[in-house]
Amino acid sequence: MRTLYHLWLSPFSRKIRIALAEKKLDFELKAENPAERRAEFLALNPACDVPVLVEDSGPIIANSAAIGEYLEEICPDPPLYPGGPSERAEIRRLIAWFDIKFNVEVTNNLVGEKLMKRLLRQGAPDSRAIRAGRENFHIHMDYIAWLTERRNWLAGDEFSMADVAAGAHLSCLDYINDVPWADHEPAREWYARLKSRPSFRAILADHIPGEPPPKHYADLDF
Repeated sequence: MRTLYHLWLSPFSRKIRIALAEKKLDFELKAENPAERRAEFLALNPACDVPVLVEDSGPIIANSAAIGEYLEEICPDPPLYPGGPSERAEIRRLIAWFDIKFNVEVTNNLVGEKLMKRLLRQGAPDSRAIRAGRENFHIHMDYIAWLTERRNWLAGDEFSMADVAAGAHLSCLDYINDVPWADHEPAREWYARLKSRPSFRAILADHIPGEPPPKHYADLDF
C-alpha cells in the first residue's frame, strides 16, 4: 500500500490526504516530525518537509504540488483539475494563492505560532506574528467570499484542487478555533459544503492529544 508521510496540522499534508480520499486511493499514514531530521526521512526527501508519498512500486514523490499533479495523472477520475487549459491555470493560480500567500500571511502566523512551535519545541510564539495573522485573515476571507459569490466553487463551476488547498488551510485554523466565521458568512457557507464531503471525514476526526479541537470543528452544520 502507498504510504503518506505527514504531520497532523500541516495543511500541505491535509491537502494530499483529501485528494487521495477524493480519488478513493488507499494509503497508510505515517506521522513525521521534520524537525527531527531523521536520516531515513532525509533519504526520502532531502528537503526534509512533508508530505512525501511513497508508492509500493517504488516512486517517491515529495512536495504537495508535485504529489497533487502526480495523483491527477495516475488517477484522472474524478478530476481535481477539471476543464481546459484556462480553467486548469486558474486552479493552479488559486492553489498557489493559498499554499504560498495565505500560508505566509495567515497559517504560519496562527497555527505555526500558536500551536506548532509548542508541539515541535521551536520556542515561544511571536505575538506580533499572531496579530498580523488575524488582521490578514479578514482580507483572505473576503477574497473567498468574492470568489464564491461569482462561482459555484473557488475556481469555477466544478469542485477542484483549489477548494482542497483552501480547505486544508482553513481546517488547520479551525482546529485551533481561529477562523472568524461570524464575520464571513459566504466563506462559512462554502466551507460547510466542503467539510460535508466524504473526503473530509478523516481530517475532521483528527484529535491531537492534549490539544482538542472546538466542538464545532467536526459539526457539519457548524
